[in-house]
Amino acid sequence: LACAERLLAAGDAIDPAFATHNAYTVGAIKALAGTVAARNEAAGQAEAFEFQRLHGMGEDVYEALAAEEGNRRTNVRIYAPVGTHKDLLAYLVRRLLENGANSSFVNRMADADVPVAALVTDPVAELTALEPRRNPAIPLPEAIFGGRRNSAGIDLADPLVREPLLARLAALEAKSWHAGPTFAQGDAPTHAVTSPQDRRRHVGTCRDATSGEVAAAIARAKAAQPAWNALGGEERARLLEAAADAFEARSDDFLSLCQREAGKTLTDAVLELREAVDFLRFYAAEARALFTGSMRLPGPTGEENRLHFAGRGVFATISPWNFPLAIFIGPAAAALAAGNTVVAKPAPQTPLIAALAVELCQEAGIPREVLQVLPGAGEVGNAITSDPALAGVAFTGSTRTAQAINRSLAAREGPLGILIAETGGQNAMIVDSTALPEQVTRDVVASAFQSAGQRCSALRVLYLQDDVADAMLEMIRGAFEALHIGDPADLATDVGPVIDEAARASLEAHVADCIAGGRKVWRHELGETSAQRCFVAPTIIEIDSIADLDKEHFGPILHVARFRAEELGQVVEAINSVGYGLTLGLHSRLEETRALVEARARVGNLYVNRNQIGAVVESQPFGGEGLSGTGPKAGGPHYVARFATERVVCIDTTAAGGNATLLAG
Repeated sequence: LACAERLLAAGDAIDPAFATHNAYTVGAIKALAGTVAARNEAAGQAEAFEFQRLHGMGEDVYEALAAEEGNRRTNVRIYAPVGTHKDLLAYLVRRLLENGANSSFVNRMADADVPVAALVTDPVAELTALEPRRNPAIPLPEAIFGGRRNSAGIDLADPLVREPLLARLAALEAKSWHAGPTFAQGDAPTHAVTSPQDRRRHVGTCRDATSGEVAAAIARAKAAQPAWNALGGEERARLLEAAADAFEARSDDFLSLCQREAGKTLTDAVLELREAVDFLRFYAAEARALFTGSMRLPGPTGEENRLHFAGRGVFATISPWNFPLAIFIGPAAAALAAGNTVVAKPAPQTPLIAALAVELCQEAGIPREVLQVLPGAGEVGNAITSDPALAGVAFTGSTRTAQAINRSLAAREGPLGILIAETGGQNAMIVDSTALPEQVTRDVVASAFQSAGQRCSALRVLYLQDDVADAMLEMIRGAFEALHIGDPADLATDVGPVIDEAARASLEAHVADCIAGGRKVWRHELGETSAQRCFVAPTIIEIDSIADLDKEHFGPILHVARFRAEELGQVVEAINSVGYGLTLGLHSRLEETRALVEARARVGNLYVNRNQIGAVVESQPFGGEGLSGTGPKAGGPHYVARFATERVVCIDTTAAGGNATLLAG
């Protein structure tokens, strides 16, 4: 009714229509439109708006309206769905559910036991009379996780939020940033950091760590670790939460850097910032739960047994460029929560975001010796992982690099180090003939092309059941062709650049090979491309099977294969056989299909009837198996404990002359 009032007041610009079978709504709109109706009646014209109803429904309501008005004309449009069973089934079921609901006016009007007065109550008066007006059992958005505060969202659909934000981000376009080792020793060459959407755009400078600075940083972290561990879980949690608050207070800077340095769209930048904040707060909650006090263990009378967690020592965290904030700070926060000190190496493509993150953590009270940043490329990573003082490494990146780190850790003298790795994936989605095409299209396009396909969870191979493949693919291509590719600074952009020229060249070579091999290929229109502009046109390629791919192609390329209904089990086994086990999507409305795929698939995260990207901290712990990682899952209940060591204390309580608890009991 509030919307109706606004529409009717804008008669110079809008011809409103009101679809309803509710007599109260009809009456209310007639009353709101009284002055307009009087003017039109005097001129012998129909009303400046129309009502709409479904064929076969609301007939009594509109017959009563016609009788009430006599010869006055009211526009009523009657509409009916027309189409095949396949097209109309979902629509008709939805209408039956809506109009058959107990609260529906249509249903209540047909019930002779419901008095007329109950049908025409004033909704505003009903709401005013409610006490309390808000259901206290429904938590507000920031409280949905109970024990920790949810990250703050940014409503980009609200112009009062969006326009000031865009103005602030535009003002930050000229700002220059710098990254370097936390404890830099002397002068060393710096290099420019530029934007992947246009390498002529300067973002800042970076000074990589030297081998001497790596060794000194690890020695410094080792010396600081006992005191950091001794702080206890509560104090470490407080500092991590202060860092999360600092991240949100500097959200504009992070959003700007995510766009300028990493080539992220604003939507993806907001999601990344939220994930980083969620990691900090969730791991803070884990610090309180796991590192405050000890766990009593069972045993015979006269004996006390306790277990408690402690930090292992110095952890190295090595993070990727595709999530330069969330995956940079996530493992570091978990290691810090567990009582370890951290040396953190960001990806060489995105050091500026990491440097700001560490700076804010230190401003929040985390000592500089406890969390240090060491920018650099492979040689810096090699120097870090070969240091015998490391207790372990948390790595996110390629499977090949994880295997190299594993060998490096094993070759060192000294304590046995642990490796926590999240690596690549060859992620598939299976769509059967019962799936809703519109929902499949929405989820396929998001899974394959959001973030320019540069997510470890992104959809790489889409399996469509033969019976529906052509129609599904036609709809997917329609949505795919509507994508807008361009500068991430433009809010209309759906797909930004890939990270660098090497990534672009590799993806283009793969597409060229597929074209040369006779594959059916669809490519999006793309404007200017060059080494200065690292864009890859979103692409769809038909293949026979996931086995046709020899590696993961990390970008906006979707491969499509077809299968017959009786081959579902073989499809799952084909996906398993590639050795990766990160994400798998399934679209089906058959419970038995879901049960079969869930039982046979060897993947870390199975997503049913939704997209397969954007795992939420604590709700959807993320990580793979096989070639896709070691586990435990990031953002899950077992992650922080992996960074800790367990210590048990056993006390003979009879040694002091007897078991006093027996006497007290």
